Amino acid sequence: MKSTFSLLFGGISFEHEISIISAITIKNILKENIRHFIFLDSSHRFYLIPHELMKADFFAQKGYEKCKQLHLCQNGFQTTGIFKTSITPECIINLIHGADGEDGSLAAMLDFYHIPFIGPRMEACILSFNKAYTKALCKERDIAILDYEVITPNKKPSLPLPLILKPARLGSSIGINIIKDQKDLNYGLDCAFEYDDCVLAEPFISGIKEYNLAGFKANGEYYFSTIEEPQKTEILDFDKKYLDFSRDSKAVEANLAEDLKTTMQDYFKKIYEGTFEGALIRCDFFIHQDKVYLNEINPIPGSLAHYLFQDFYKCLNLLANSLPKKRKIYIDYTYINKIKKAK
Repeated sequence: MKSTFSLLFGGISFEHEISIISAITIKNILKENIRHFIFLDSSHRFYLIPHELMKADFFAQKGYEKCKQLHLCQNGFQTTGIFKTSITPECIINLIHGADGEDGSLAAMLDFYHIPFIGPRMEACILSFNKAYTKALCKERDIAILDYEVITPNKKPSLPLPLILKPARLGSSIGINIIKDQKDLNYGLDCAFEYDDCVLAEPFISGIKEYNLAGFKANGEYYFSTIEEPQKTEILDFDKKYLDFSRDSKAVEANLAEDLKTTMQDYFKKIYEGTFEGALIRCDFFIHQDKVYLNEINPIPGSLAHYLFQDFYKCLNLLANSLPKKRKIYIDYTYINKIKKAK
């Protein structure tokens, strides 16, 4: 069955603008297969955006404030005002990066109102939004990771230099610094704590290779993307990681030995199984001395990593027709009626 999609984007997050770029990019790819554009502003108000106004400048100038405002309701949204119109999305794509979209807030709300959506469910959000929790998940599922420490404002890292400091609950290219000298440590900590009160410290390994693999599970089968080696200098900076995903060209398959590819795919399955059903995610890996390590999980990657797939609509359609269903619970007040009869 061919699906049509409604894009949900924006949100209160350091990656708010990236979410807008993601939505515009997906609009240009899916074209007529998109029914609605639903924008969540910085005051947590939903707006219905006409197709022709899906341009970056429109949002920068707050033109959305003149659009129809929406409220969540059972199975969808409803416009405000005297003459209310209901909007029942066939399938929403959660394109809100960072807080709101990836922390579980919207996942819980969409589930609560029985709105079908592509994206991580609440439990998956919790485990992937906080990088420290991701590390714990990897340990539980026997997935190799680099050494790490969780740093709080009253604790300094004990890992030997050089090391990387990054906010635990933010995109991996924001607030990140390489610390090579002790004199730079306080500056690096200040940068990371500016964004989060929980910071992750990891060893910095010069020349370590980084690779991206996206995928999903539909109808009991895994579908994997091209494995890409992103171009970087010492680290993958913000512009390279978050702005490059709007490109039209497809990624080039990385030159990797088959056993390393297989390990990445096996790790992906271990991460995904029983946790990320209903989502298209991207896992970022390191390879050092021919060993694969999971770096992090991107539960809502930029533009859903469309550039890693040859037929992106086909992938979304497969996923939309294989979304997890919540178990129905029937409330029939049997117990209360038994108590009444007993009295």
